[in-house]
Amino acid sequence: MEVLNAIGRRKTSVARVYLQSGKGAIVVNGLDFKTYFKTEPLQISVESPLNLLSEAGKYDIRVNVQGGGVTGQAEAIRLGIARALVLVNSEFKSPLRKEGLMTRDSRMVERKKYGKRKARKRFQFSKR
Repeated sequence: MEVLNAIGRRKTSVARVYLQSGKGAIVVNGLDFKTYFKTEPLQISVESPLNLLSEAGKYDIRVNVQGGGVTGQAEAIRLGIARALVLVNSEFKSPLRKEGLMTRDSRMVERKKYGKRKARKRFQFSKR
């Protein structure tokens, strides 16, 4: 099996995922993903497409991820892995979509507006 690649995005994070047959190693930016993502919920999030399809341990996954914070990066990787698995077998798309793993979360940070403290917060109002 040749190397398949897919891109996942979330907020400002971009993850380039390279998937090939192997023993199940997931490497993120040169580190094991359990070292890179220290908390268990993030580790579970990254592995969720593989565990849903019972494909854990069949593929070696290399990921280059940049931008954003750790949660955004983990969810970008999750989307990239799901997209790469669909390239392996198109029958995987239906169960992944049912779990919401094929949809790109389009929520972004709202920009700050002039005349306001933040995006929506106003300065304190003084009547007198």
